[in-house]
Amino acid sequence: MAEDNKPKKPGINIELDEKTAEGTYSNLAIINHSVSEFVIDFVSVMPGTPKSKVKSRIILTPQHAKRLLKALDGNIKRFEKAHGEIKDYEQPPMPLNFGPTGQA
Repeated sequence: MAEDNKPKKPGINIELDEKTAEGTYSNLAIINHSVSEFVIDFVSVMPGTPKSKVKSRIILTPQHAKRLLKALDGNIKRFEKAHGEIKDYEQPPMPLNFGPTGQA
């Protein structure tokens, strides 16, 4: 039996625990950035609820944010090819209040 002499590419071993695998629902993402990072806050806003909390915050370098944009774009294109266009419904403007207000 001949052995495969091609060098194997090193892989990344990624673990996904049960709690994380359940995921967190979000229907609002708030994106801010500085010169060195993009901050994405994922929020779950429910009708009739006066207050919502950030469920998860992801901080990315600008390079990783751009890679995420490209990956989402590719996945959305494949999804729409298989399932049809995703409709973007108009949403009423939503006032956002983050924590206590400060004074200068």
